[in-house]
Amino acid sequence: MTIPAATYRIQFRNGMTFDRAADLVPYLLQLGISHLYASPIFTATQGSTHGYDITDANEIDPDIGGRAGFDRMVRALKDAGLGLILDIVPNHMAASLENPWWRDVIEHGENSRYARYFDIDWSRRLTLPFLGDTFDVALEKGDITVKADPETGRPALAYFDSFYPLTPESWQGNEQAILQLTDKPAIAELHDRQPWRLMSWRDAPEELSYRRFFEITGLAGVRVEDRAVFDDTHRLILELVHAGAVDGLRVDHVDGLADPKGYLELLRQQVGPDCYLTVEKILGEGEVIPADWPISGTTGYEFIAAISDALVDGKQIGTLRKVYERVIGRQVDMEAELRAAKMLMADRNFAGEFSTLLTLATGIANKENVRLDEETGREALRELLIAFPVYRTYGTEEGLPEEGTEMLHQVAGEVKTGENVPDRGAVDFLTRILAGKVSDGATEEADTFRTRFQQLTGPLMAKSVEDTLFFRQHMELALNEVGAEPLPRTFTPERFHQEMAQRLQLQPDAISSTSTHDTKRGEDARARLYTLTEAPHIWQACIVRWQQMNQHKVSKLADGLAPKPAVEWMLYQALAGVWPATLEPQDQAGLKALEERFLAYVEKALREAKQRTDWADTNEPYEQAVFDYTRHLLDPQNQTFLQDFHRSLQPFVRAGLVNSLTQSVIKLVAPGVPDIYQGSEALNFSLVDPDNRRDPDFPLLQHQLTADSVLPSSCEEADWRSGKLKQQAIARLLHLRLDNPELFRKGEYLPLQASGKQAENILAFARSDGANAIIVILPRLVLGLVGESLSAGPKQYWNNAVINLPPELAQRRYRDVLTGEEHFLSGRFNLENIECVTPVILQG
Repeated sequence: MTIPAATYRIQFRNGMTFDRAADLVPYLLQLGISHLYASPIFTATQGSTHGYDITDANEIDPDIGGRAGFDRMVRALKDAGLGLILDIVPNHMAASLENPWWRDVIEHGENSRYARYFDIDWSRRLTLPFLGDTFDVALEKGDITVKADPETGRPALAYFDSFYPLTPESWQGNEQAILQLTDKPAIAELHDRQPWRLMSWRDAPEELSYRRFFEITGLAGVRVEDRAVFDDTHRLILELVHAGAVDGLRVDHVDGLADPKGYLELLRQQVGPDCYLTVEKILGEGEVIPADWPISGTTGYEFIAAISDALVDGKQIGTLRKVYERVIGRQVDMEAELRAAKMLMADRNFAGEFSTLLTLATGIANKENVRLDEETGREALRELLIAFPVYRTYGTEEGLPEEGTEMLHQVAGEVKTGENVPDRGAVDFLTRILAGKVSDGATEEADTFRTRFQQLTGPLMAKSVEDTLFFRQHMELALNEVGAEPLPRTFTPERFHQEMAQRLQLQPDAISSTSTHDTKRGEDARARLYTLTEAPHIWQACIVRWQQMNQHKVSKLADGLAPKPAVEWMLYQALAGVWPATLEPQDQAGLKALEERFLAYVEKALREAKQRTDWADTNEPYEQAVFDYTRHLLDPQNQTFLQDFHRSLQPFVRAGLVNSLTQSVIKLVAPGVPDIYQGSEALNFSLVDPDNRRDPDFPLLQHQLTADSVLPSSCEEADWRSGKLKQQAIARLLHLRLDNPELFRKGEYLPLQASGKQAENILAFARSDGANAIIVILPRLVLGLVGESLSAGPKQYWNNAVINLPPELAQRRYRDVLTGEEHFLSGRFNLENIECVTPVILQG
């Protein structure tokens, strides 16, 4: 198997085609990339911006170039010696009329050859939750009629531009009469004879009859645990791997599958031993990838969390919490907040999935002669779901693995001894079902219950934490990231070193990400916001001052102020993160462009919080009041605020740029395969999707890379702010990785200790395979050090700090990768002559 030296993630669609990607090959080669890492490329719904809503798993999307364009791109990659990794989506497909399999299921119901391809409950009619009103209201308004499908000519129920095919039994032999139906009761009766029923999208959480991806009704769960379904959904994927066009696969949302291990074992068997496999998997606190999965590792969200241990000021984050609570006017109990978010998700957003589990449990109880009334079972089931600390366990028909059994008993014990204790007997019974401890007559139902339970705990966790709690609690937005644990927790360099050592031991070939298409913020926005933990009182003073400046724009509504102080804190901090490093407060065009992006973020942030407004129940007056406040912040006429905001932000901007470079070097030298998300080789201050999926300015990136080299000893602050310094440093390290693959893949990870007054401002470690070594000395917590300029000059940042070297690194000559300077190190490295606040990277 060829392990990538580094990957470059490209988001296809939104203007990115195979031919455009092929044109980027010389740039990727010059940057030092070994593999292009492609977002899903198979045919998706019309206008899809991401490709995860696949309609044909065995066709390459014509909208991005089709098979011919794909083949041209592959030839360009192979001619340059580059590989290709594909993002594949086995868990779900689009529940869309554009999907021929789904359409066939609608038309033929259980008799469709694809009826078992999707995770559908066939004990009732297939629900189609795509109406704006209930069926009766839509029919009465005349929105539902009988018409011939313009594509097939066969009778269909038409809802605006959607034509839902009627089952042949309901119209064959009577086609003309059916097409002439206008009587509403007759149309309702015709609808009742279908194997499906149209319903309002609002009723989906409680009444949906198919498994979906998280809470997205437009994405239906696929049963790849069935071998026939696996074969049919993977035909083209396997063809591309066997032909040598594709070198690796990234498996999307592996935790959504009924049996992740079984799927991965079959996939490995089919693609062979040489295909590089990774999985999108969120690891909880202390969780590791199952050792028996035949993969190289995860896609790296836990790596993002580890970076925060290196760059957050763990000694002052408690102070930031206190000033946050002072500003918002209340204390925050994160445990209670998390519980409230999980309760909301279980009771509302996943009410249907919850009800299905409860029905299964009740049926098993009847077979086992166990008394389990509905309310008792409901409380016990809810508490078990809420208490789960990780995405899921991995039980199968063969039972739970040992670590899953331990997790289950731990959770059950906590539920039975916690503050919200349900009936202990009910908890014990549900635990028995999950452990497979039932009679032979209930085994099948218990397996189904466990599978459904395991497929729900992940979505419940994701939607509760990432997409609810993290949009409610704004103390430090950089820590509200995919894969992060809710605060409080500790942040120390020692913890970072432990995580990197474990990474080398358990998944040295996993992807190391700092930005993705799903991250809540771009890597450089996070790097900047980390610096707030270094100056809590300064940040508090800024917030209070800005609140006073813009107080006249706060609206008094019937349900309270809009925005309230907590939302104001969020707005100012989010704006601080996204503010372009080169944007001046007088730049009207720049402010307008930022306002458009920022307003889209604010809408999403307010609705995801699910407090005063929601996607399902929008509060128009509240949203408009917050939008008006936000527009005022970026109004070119609001110069008093804008000048103050810009001036106050500059120390955080400079320290954040230093953090950005430190973060990049960590990713490129620490264990793992570094991924460069499109455009992030320069600066990425993006917001949550869709903002993070915008097309980068590739001509500018190409120009910057080929421009005059930037050396830390001579660079100007403009080189930091343009991203040129970051981009060129990344390129040098990427080429170093290409030249020394074994050092970076297998080299020992060695934490190094700094001594001296500035020891806390230094993170140092080395990689060594005996013959070769690389030492990195990285600045951290530099807000108080950078001063008023990042331009190179005779400054003394480090106060004669010293890095002590272990014997295996001593008595060796080293070359600085960024400056070319040579050093002979006997047993220590003195930073007294280092006049830049850039990383020191020594190769020996």
